[in-house]
Amino acid sequence: MTPATAAGMLRSRLSRSIRLRSGGGDGPSRWTSPGTQERGSGHIFNRTPPPPGQSRKWEDWELPCYVTAFLSVVILGVGLNAKPDLTIETWAHQKALERLKAEGAIPDEIRASE
Repeated sequence: MTPATAAGMLRSRLSRSIRLRSGGGDGPSRWTSPGTQERGSGHIFNRTPPPPGQSRKWEDWELPCYVTAFLSVVILGVGLNAKPDLTIETWAHQKALERLKAEGAIPDEIRASE
């Protein structure tokens, strides 16, 4: 069996399976109900915009949601930037500097800067 034949067989089986699961296209879908409009209004979330000169009124959930999202970004940003550096490379570097200082192999200029 050639790869093209195998791909064609797989495609036909998958498309048939998808058609059967989604209702097959004949009649109403089992996942959605028919709407009340013939087609969409063209506005985002099917909401008509307010008249010119008026601003949209916020819903009750919007302010707490936006405040919580903003505060969590700030807390995560500050918290992740302030976390200690606990990588193995930093630990090994500090241990190597301690050994070099103990041996006296580090020049005085470097010791003064640390």
